[in-house]
Amino acid sequence: MGISSLKGGVGKTSVTLGLASAALSAGTPTLVVDLDPHADASTGLGVALTHPQQEIGRQLKAGRRGDLEANVQPSPWASRSERDAAVLDVAVGGSYGTVYDRPDLRPRDLRRLKQLLDKTSKYDLVLIDCPPSLNGLTRQAWTASHQAVLVAEPSLFSVAGTERTMRAIDMFKNEFTTPLNSTRVVANRFRESSTEQRFRLSEMRRMFSSHLMNPVLPEQPDWQQIQGAAYAVHQWPGEAAKQTAQHFDQLLASLLGTQQKRPRTRGVPAASTTA
Repeated sequence: MGISSLKGGVGKTSVTLGLASAALSAGTPTLVVDLDPHADASTGLGVALTHPQQEIGRQLKAGRRGDLEANVQPSPWASRSERDAAVLDVAVGGSYGTVYDRPDLRPRDLRRLKQLLDKTSKYDLVLIDCPPSLNGLTRQAWTASHQAVLVAEPSLFSVAGTERTMRAIDMFKNEFTTPLNSTRVVANRFRESSTEQRFRLSEMRRMFSSHLMNPVLPEQPDWQQIQGAAYAVHQWPGEAAKQTAQHFDQLLASLLGTQQKRPRTRGVPAASTTA
């Protein structure tokens, strides 16, 4: 499941982490692929590179020769989970991935991530945190994913960027072979008190119709503290965090309900959260 946005700063990584938290709470063996060279998802999940070869960019370079499962790191979130044998692993992000973040990747390069994921059998869910662009890394995620999840704030520029991204996905599907079978939109950081945001949310419902997911994610004042502590929202105390966790439970259930699954012997179902 690939999670992406054209515009930065809309909470794309926060949505990735929220879905990972929901998957962990549900006991779903999950891999988070941190394709963003800034590696914010890796930081939020409490992991860092211990060896250069572990970086996802290095594994992409290895292609068919790569061994993703041997180079992932477990998130400390799993050790805090109440689930027995909880699995939440991270393909750690890093700057080397920028080698592939170009608009002119050849088809064989677009398939590099898919080749790595097709060799895995440990996970029931893959969440791919994409860079905030439509360049090569995001397109690699689309090539490997069954679903594209676009994150948008109810604001003019974010909504316009999401519409352009949906058009880009349609063009990409027409040109390249990809398992993408659905595109969903998550409205994030909604403030009910804002007249402008209420208007933009209504606009999103008109523009994206059935693609727009429920529930809408309200602004969460504790997010910076939660992510700064590298904790799962399901493991954070307080009523606000509990409500946010419930929202992510609902989103994940909806996404998994529409996700086309592959046999475990062939790898994991990836969606590009555009995994």
